[in-house]
Amino acid sequence: MNHHKYLAIIGASALFAWIGWILVITQISPYANLSIALVLFFITLFIALTGTFGVLGFYFRVWLFKNEIFYRHINVSMRQGTFLSLIAVFCLIFQMLRVLTWWSGLLVIGIAVLLEFYFSSKDSEVA
Repeated sequence: MNHHKYLAIIGASALFAWIGWILVITQISPYANLSIALVLFFITLFIALTGTFGVLGFYFRVWLFKNEIFYRHINVSMRQGTFLSLIAVFCLIFQMLRVLTWWSGLLVIGIAVLLEFYFSSKDSEVA
């Protein structure tokens, strides 16, 4: 499979997740069942953001590295999209719990940056 098919699958799943997220917001009442509404809200948002950040990150890497197409760009962009999505979801959860402050947000970002440094150092050892 070439990279266009991978990106089409990732983009389609992100689109379906965005549609699901909009349906969760508009159709599910949090007053009827709060736990299911919150779980579906955060899961669909996480999948939608991961797919969106992954595809955008891949095209940014292609543009940055002068249109060289590497399959490794897909893995790295999806990993970084996952980290960005986790940052967004954790910050939303902290805000929902009313514990989000500037330093707790920076702590979440710092943890994601350290994890990315760890994984990118493992990638450079393998390559």
